[in-house]
Amino acid sequence: MPTEASKPISFRAPRVLFWVAFLLRVACVVIGHTYRVSPLDDHFKFGFEAGRIAKSLVQGHGYGNPFNGWSGPTAWLPPLYPLLIALSFKLFGIYTNAAAFFVMVVDSLFSALIAPAVYEIAARCFDAYGIARRTSTKIAPVALWSGWLWAVYPAALQYAIHWLWEMSLSTCLFAWALVIALRLRGTGEDVERDGVAQHGRWALFGLLWGLVALSNASLLIGLPAVALWVFWPRLKRLELRRVWAGPMLSGIVFVLVMMPWWVRNVRTMHTFISTRSNLGVELYESTLPSHDAYPWGTALPLWPGNPEFQMYVHMGEVRFAAMRKKQALERIRANQGYFWARTLDRFLFFWDNVPHPPERHPWMELGRRFNYAFLSLAGLMGLALALRRRVPGAALMGWMLLLLPLPYYIVTVQARFRHPLEPLITVLSVYLFRSTQPRTAGPQKSEVAG
Repeated sequence: MPTEASKPISFRAPRVLFWVAFLLRVACVVIGHTYRVSPLDDHFKFGFEAGRIAKSLVQGHGYGNPFNGWSGPTAWLPPLYPLLIALSFKLFGIYTNAAAFFVMVVDSLFSALIAPAVYEIAARCFDAYGIARRTSTKIAPVALWSGWLWAVYPAALQYAIHWLWEMSLSTCLFAWALVIALRLRGTGEDVERDGVAQHGRWALFGLLWGLVALSNASLLIGLPAVALWVFWPRLKRLELRRVWAGPMLSGIVFVLVMMPWWVRNVRTMHTFISTRSNLGVELYESTLPSHDAYPWGTALPLWPGNPEFQMYVHMGEVRFAAMRKKQALERIRANQGYFWARTLDRFLFFWDNVPHPPERHPWMELGRRFNYAFLSLAGLMGLALALRRRVPGAALMGWMLLLLPLPYYIVTVQARFRHPLEPLITVLSVYLFRSTQPRTAGPQKSEVAG
């Protein structure tokens, strides 16, 4: 069991951690010219669906047209990141280098803000209890190693400087939602907080999860487990009034954040859509034998004249997705063995190595594969050790690593889908290596003589 640290620590990360992370990412964008997005396929790499929706907004056609042709209103993606791209288009022009640079700087800001969250998660779960310190002159060595690893490690910054997509935003929101959960539980603190301070934290908890839903709705699968983990100790003590007041406040804030999106969908799409509308289409694509467990390309054809795209336009997005969902479920029921075999493949892809076009340099490909699989292995081994030693917060981390990948095992998998878990993988990897003990060379002479 953990023991209390002899010296109090601060859970607030050093400011230099954020600034180094942010400036490093911006420098990579500037030096590497990653803001120069290829114009191929009508700027496909500029966020694709998110970029198309942003273009439609700026041109006055509303939140719609997520593909290469005009198709009307959409809920294909939740609105947070398309709105960010729309802001860049409004300020700097549609698909311009300046717009791409603006979005990448904002992404770099979100990615850098994860570093203080990583620091606080490690400090609360490990350093506050003196766990895995070994020999160190620092008060919070696990937090410092974890924070700096996130700040400067290439795998942690790649999505902010290369991808015009929501990974950095979603991961930032999710990481800070976990930090608020640790604060609400009082992990690492001597005194259990209550009253106004906790109500503020519960409100922030609801706000962050609402923004997570509007950025990457798949992460919501972890919300029930996080909420239950937070108030489980009080639930066991049957302190019902103290248990329900905070979650109710959090739920109200969550609903208020989501309400504009819900109202818009009812008015425009003529049905209630909680987060996004494309699950049926993605599930259908995952069942096609030609994809062999890993769907390549887009969910709909790029050419607007393709009959499949024309059917999507004619039926409307909601009806088309419902049709694809029905077809997918029929195909799964007809060949369950194939479905479970492909699900196992996607499980292995998620943790070991995701298929992608071959690299021109074999050694670079080998390094990429080793890095991806090594981080997964180190994080999972760190989690196993933390659970065995009953580290505070280990159960929360375990639930997240168990639940968050489930939609991707069933539907599709890409390396970027693991990114929201990588702050936890970073902390657990550092904990694993700081928990190793040097092998003793044998008894000292004085011990033998004694």
